[in-house]
This record gives sequence, C-alpha cells and structure tokens, in this order.
Amino acid sequence: MAASPPSAPGEPAPPPPPLQYSLLLQHLVGDKRQPRVWDPAALGGIPCPPKSEEQKMVERVMESCPFKAALACVGGFVLGGAFGIFTAGIDTNVGFDPKDPYRTPTAKEVLKDMGQRGISYAKNFAIVGAMFSCTECVVESYRGKSDWKNSVISGCITGGAIGFRAGLKAGVIGCGGFAAFSAAVDYYLR
Repeated sequence: MAASPPSAPGEPAPPPPPLQYSLLLQHLVGDKRQPRVWDPAALGGIPCPPKSEEQKMVERVMESCPFKAALACVGGFVLGGAFGIFTAGIDTNVGFDPKDPYRTPTAKEVLKDMGQRGISYAKNFAIVGAMFSCTECVVESYRGKSDWKNSVISGCITGGAIGFRAGLKAGVIGCGGFAAFSAAVDYYLR
C-alpha cells in the first residue's frame, strides 16, 4: 500500500484508514493472541520457575481427599500409639491382676499391657483422624470455600457419627463437642 501524498496547506488532512475490527479481535481473543507471561519478579515477588507436569500431578494427588484421609489416618495412628503408651506408663493399674492384688507384675506383663493400650488408642485415633479429614475435605469440596466453617461442620459430623452409636442424645452431644473443639483449634491455628 502506497503512502498518500502530503496535503496542501489549505486542504484538510485525509481521514485515517478504517479500523478493521476483525484483525483487532484476532490479535486480542483469536488464534493469533499471544499468551501473557506472568512474571512475579516484575511485581516484586519471589521469582520461581513454572511448574512442570509432574509437579502439578503431585500437587493434585496431595490435595485429593483420599490422600488427606490416609495421611490423617497414619498421623492419628502414630499420635494415638504414643498417647496410649504414655497413659499406660503413668497408670498404676497396668499389669494389675485382680485375682492376686498383692503380686507385683513382671516387666513383660507391664510391657504387654502398654502395647495393647497403645494399639487400642492408635486404632481409635486413626479412625477419628480419617473420619474428620475425609469429611472436612468433602465439605470443603462441596462448599468451594476454605474457611473455619468447614472444620466446624466436619467436627459436628464426625462427633455425631461417633456419639450416635450410644444413642441420639450422645450423638447430639458429640456433634456439639467436636464442633466446638474444631472451632477452637481452627481459631488457634489460623
């Protein structure tokens, strides 16, 4: 396209060429649009390389509900086992034989009772941890928000399910107790 000749001093300037909206749209939203590279260093943030597909896959796995439930189950098992062994260590009735109350228990009997109590606590803590974590993840996925209400709702569901085995009143008390405890922990940690 040739350039237009300059206009004479008394003549008006020629109008600009018409804007072709189809070409403009192709560059803004069409196939010719160039993706904008977001650089946190330009905004004053810490520069980091973009995540690879493997990193994204690992993040998706670690943020999934089954992984969170399994992690809470394992963590509850370990914490419950330690708590059970600790409480057995300070209990004066460990290794106590009701048939012969004056007999001193052997170290083997005491260790056996401590191990049984540790395993019992570990299983209970693992079940409670998995139930709470799974319900919290499901509630968070359903609500689409990550706030304190998720832990209160999941605490109520978990406490109610555990307490409901003993009856309706125990279920309601368990719901309220777990919800209050979850709210207190969430308030303290956030």
